[in-house]
Amino acid sequence: MSGCGAEKGLISIDEAFALIQSQAKTLATETLPLGECLNRYLAQAIVSQVNLPSFSQSAVDGYAIHSAHENLEDATFSVIGEIKAGSESDVQLRDGQAVRIFTGGKIPEGTTHVARQEIVNIESDKLIRLTEHIKAQADIRFIGEEIQCGQQLAELDQRINIGALAALSMAGVKTLEVFKQPKVAVVITGDEVAETPDDLQARKVFDANGPLLKAWLQDYGLTVEIRHIADEAEQVTQCFEQLKQHYDVIITTGGVSVGDYDFVRPCAFEAGFEQVFWKVKQKPGKPLFFAEYTAQNHHCYILGLPGNPAAVYVCMQMYGKVLFDALQNQTQSLEWFSAILTHDLKFDARERFLRMHAYFEQGQLKLKSLAKQQSHMLSNLMQANCLVRIPAHIQPEAGMEVNGVFIRN
Repeated sequence: MSGCGAEKGLISIDEAFALIQSQAKTLATETLPLGECLNRYLAQAIVSQVNLPSFSQSAVDGYAIHSAHENLEDATFSVIGEIKAGSESDVQLRDGQAVRIFTGGKIPEGTTHVARQEIVNIESDKLIRLTEHIKAQADIRFIGEEIQCGQQLAELDQRINIGALAALSMAGVKTLEVFKQPKVAVVITGDEVAETPDDLQARKVFDANGPLLKAWLQDYGLTVEIRHIADEAEQVTQCFEQLKQHYDVIITTGGVSVGDYDFVRPCAFEAGFEQVFWKVKQKPGKPLFFAEYTAQNHHCYILGLPGNPAAVYVCMQMYGKVLFDALQNQTQSLEWFSAILTHDLKFDARERFLRMHAYFEQGQLKLKSLAKQQSHMLSNLMQANCLVRIPAHIQPEAGMEVNGVFIRN
């Protein structure tokens, strides 16, 4: 079979993923205040230094009581005090006694039940009556029932999301050791970028790649320097020479194919980078380029993306995420789902990443294909919520099960 899918030297998508993960060297670690660790990856497991709750406490506003009787409906109790949340009390309850207590208040010694105020009739300032029976130890949060001192709270390599951050804060954790995030520079190559509508008359185009990459990296949690340079070999080489000492990753767009003005590969070699792979048997993004520069203990990687914006988007969602995760010790990066095609698709000799819309119907995850999948088109991203991997050399039909990843943003 002829065509670009049969071109020699192309590696598979899975080979490209594996090479990125195996080649990327994990970055060093740093200790940060908890509040600065959102979306960071833990460099060590976290063990609780406290019990949660740290003391037995009331789960409701009501009364802590002591009763030796089994049936408490219509039982009366003498009120001997009050306990607010955050206050100390040396009250010790005896049979038939009660203390007014509020949510979070420390359970006094001798408590057998907590009666929520909705089932309590106040007979007088010093006497209450229960209107229904309650079970022993009702509405008591016991010391250590959620977390016990010495229990593991978070695992090595765990990503700190909002929920994890809140849970660690509740356990009194103040700092975390996390993997450093990569320093990233983006290099947009090409002379065709339009600045104003008038520039379109000169056959230029508006830049989508710069804003796309800046937003993607910001969403990932990274700050980025973006440079625009002309398609001139000397400028490209000089740019790589400047960036390789100060950044962990250089992302380029355009200039990675075989045209007369595609200087990224030769200029990368001129700047001391060694190729890991070039060209992946996929659509879009076939001329994907990955290279490494090593000097002493510093490593810098070039992820050379094609110039077409859809290829940039797809490659960042797939290979960009795999690379940045690998630099932070993450080897299980992409989370694939399975879903059912609802449309027939065209045959192709290359594997494809297609932009689709996933939805549930009668408990089943289904996929709606979207038009305008060409690598220079982005408009279907208004509806897409996933990228779907379509195998090569088959005729995809409605009802076929395929794999995809949800688009984070």
